Amino acid sequence: MQRKRRFEGVVMITQERCKGCTVCVEFCPVHALSMSDAFNQKGYHFPELKDPEKCSGCDLCGMYCPDFAIYAFKREMKEAS
Repeated sequence: MQRKRRFEGVVMITQERCKGCTVCVEFCPVHALSMSDAFNQKGYHFPELKDPEKCSGCDLCGMYCPDFAIYAFKREMKEAS
């Protein structure tokens, strides 16, 4: 029996702060992040949330980001009516 999730993870990315180091992608324990094909104004690829259902909001991405370009948090899920 699978447990119903009460919380969902939310990821906030400041694309222009990112220098494309991929640390956030490497340390994501649920592999919810990937590097975008797009470039920011500085010419770097930035992360994107490829699998929002997987994100737990643990914020390991934010804790390891050397540029403070990403952070995550948990948000209570809305009940489906």
